[in-house]
Amino acid sequence: MTSRRDFLATLGAAALAGCAPAGKAPLPPGELLGMNHALGHRLREGGFPAPAEIRKVGILIVGGGISGLSAAWRLAHAGVDDFLVLEMDSEPGGNSRAGQSPLVAYPWGAHYLPLPTKESVHVRRLLAELGVLQGDPAAEKPHYDERFLCATPQERVYRNGLWDEGLLPHRGLDAAERAQQKRFHERMEELKQARGSDGRRAFAIPMELSSRDPEWLALDRIAFSEWLNDNGFTAPSLHWLANYATRDDYGTAHTQTSAWAGLHYFACRSGEAANAASDAVLTQPDGNAWLMRGLAARAGERIVTGAMVWRIEEGKASVAVDVLFGAKTVRYEARKLIWAAPAFVLPRVWGGMPGELRAAALSGEYAPWLVANLHLSDFPEERHGAPSAWDNVFYDSPGLGYVVATHQLIRRHLSGTVFTCYRALHEMTPADGRRLLLETPRETWAEGILAELERVHPNIRKLSTRLDVFRNGHAMRRPVPGSLWYGQRQKLADFQTQRITLAHADLSGFSLFEEAQYRGVVAAERVMASSGFRKL
Repeated sequence: MTSRRDFLATLGAAALAGCAPAGKAPLPPGELLGMNHALGHRLREGGFPAPAEIRKVGILIVGGGISGLSAAWRLAHAGVDDFLVLEMDSEPGGNSRAGQSPLVAYPWGAHYLPLPTKESVHVRRLLAELGVLQGDPAAEKPHYDERFLCATPQERVYRNGLWDEGLLPHRGLDAAERAQQKRFHERMEELKQARGSDGRRAFAIPMELSSRDPEWLALDRIAFSEWLNDNGFTAPSLHWLANYATRDDYGTAHTQTSAWAGLHYFACRSGEAANAASDAVLTQPDGNAWLMRGLAARAGERIVTGAMVWRIEEGKASVAVDVLFGAKTVRYEARKLIWAAPAFVLPRVWGGMPGELRAAALSGEYAPWLVANLHLSDFPEERHGAPSAWDNVFYDSPGLGYVVATHQLIRRHLSGTVFTCYRALHEMTPADGRRLLLETPRETWAEGILAELERVHPNIRKLSTRLDVFRNGHAMRRPVPGSLWYGQRQKLADFQTQRITLAHADLSGFSLFEEAQYRGVVAAERVMASSGFRKL
């Protein structure tokens, strides 16, 4: 893997110096956000104040990301109102948070939702509740509000000085490579319909509904790149596509990703719509924040932010949860606890955690991730080829390209825009990536991002009015070979005590909206079943 020093060197000497190259406009202002390592250090160091008061609650949900909010959403739908959601940050949302400029909202993380499959019943129910899915949520091809369907063109890729429409390059390729591309698409369509000997889809979403046929699960033992080569998919453009896909969804290169997870990316996305192509996605300027707000609306004022859980103790009649609010500790005594925060944090706060579960929680690797929002006074100069799209990807680049926040608002003729740029730090170990995020100043990241974009948009620096960088050291659990069906993940998914239930995308082994929502809903239903609540 690349060292941190080698990685920084790729940003150039000017970037390391934290200033713009001679003759170029200065860097735009901005902030360095994310990575609240001080709180993490506080958990390790201890020394918290004793509880100043005790509050009682029926169900306490720790974590205000998609899983925690989905648990609250499910409880509220069932008529359960004696619950609280505790979120450590100043706002809920997790990887689906967003920002707002005077011009437009923009994402800080997840930015789209594929058309949900029939198995994704909870996603469809939420979309119907929000009025985005219109008609029967169980329909084979539902009708969707066109304002939420991604406007065309949806995506393009920059390669050899030209833009190609779509994500798979096709210009200048020989007949053999084009034939491989065609065969790959055909194989993925076959896998979308494939079923195991148990009758389940080979690659379903949520992933827990997938086939347990050993033939399919064995794909988890090898890397996605190995599967491609073993099946005769050796074309550079196909390996690039696979590598882009795994970096984009999992924060890992295709050489580091379970083949089961890699194929799941392509084969689970089989949702259809009555008024859109099957590869369409649902999106808004603020990414997936609109979905997060839809879930959060059910919880209302029962979401409490700025709440850091530092101790959990399970008793016979309740769970004691000590929570730091500023300089004050409040102890909650809850009849039930849903842990909807990342799994690796739980051993730090639950001293009585069973050893087997502790090992499972600490077994996963987490991908470090970088997101930058670049505010522009106008659209930058374009290279030739396909026109500007919502998702704009660079073929020969360590970054993942950018999405355009104003793409859905194209009819409004706005003068400016916001580009949201993504980068997975897959080139090094996760620990090195986190140290790099912690130690590297905003100016270095900003200069590297602008230098990358200038290759495609020569005048983008002059149009830049602000550039904020968000660092996420533990963005998502990495689905490395062997981690999904042969590792510790299933122990997390199955775990439940009389008082404590887990809920997080970590239980799926990778971070997608559908997975996070499913785990939250399942946790809520487990709690209701163990408490004698009637499910509605």
